[in-house]
Amino acid sequence: MSAHEPTAIAVSGVSKAFRLPHERRTTLKEYLLHPFRHVDYENQVALEDVSFTVAPGEFFAVIGANGSGKSTLLKIVAGIYRQDAGTVAVDGRLSPFIELGVGFNSELTARDNIEINGTLLGLTRTELDARFESIVAFADLTRFVDQKLKNFSSGMQVRLAFSIAIQVDFDILLLDEVLAVGDAEFQEKCFAAFDDLIAAGKTIVLVTHDLGAVSSYADRALVLREGRVDYDGSPSDAIAAYEERRASPMARARSDP
Repeated sequence: MSAHEPTAIAVSGVSKAFRLPHERRTTLKEYLLHPFRHVDYENQVALEDVSFTVAPGEFFAVIGANGSGKSTLLKIVAGIYRQDAGTVAVDGRLSPFIELGVGFNSELTARDNIEINGTLLGLTRTELDARFESIVAFADLTRFVDQKLKNFSSGMQVRLAFSIAIQVDFDILLLDEVLAVGDAEFQEKCFAAFDDLIAAGKTIVLVTHDLGAVSSYADRALVLREGRVDYDGSPSDAIAAYEERRASPMARARSDP
């Protein structure tokens, strides 16, 4: 993509590391008994010099092994994490589906959570009233709408969160493993929603392990490997690169106990 072509998302030289303590003190008693004990930290690099662009209306997939930095990258694009280096530019309104439970209050009912999350994502009261039944129906939660979320399964919460995310007015939809939790019927609903969003010209960034979905829907795919870009290009070549790395003797050796 040339510098003169429009971009929905531009990520340039992004790096991110987390400080991990070698010894964790989780209780007040531990701090009181050993107030001056030195705790060593190490830097865990999650992303290193990651760059890519996403065009308006593009379905962009991000794949990679567990721990490759996929979710961290999506949270940086969403503004949940701040990168240590590099820049992120987003041109358009975001609707993020990043992490199960974020933004939900388990002590409130599904009805209350729909109203709160829809408002936070920019829906007016009139828009919420008009879209409420569609949100509940898509999530298949009509019978449970007045139950507290703490009684919901993880699959029910995923359905509800995704239903809200696609009902708000957005230009760019960020999805993290929405296909990993949920039954086959819900996944079919997700695929139908993808078709509608693509037809509407929405930009979609999908982090997933579902290579079938990448092959069927993605215009382009990024492969992350140990926090770095391993490949950025056609979905078929991205899948081949990912599977080749995963099948390599070194990768198998690292996965052995």
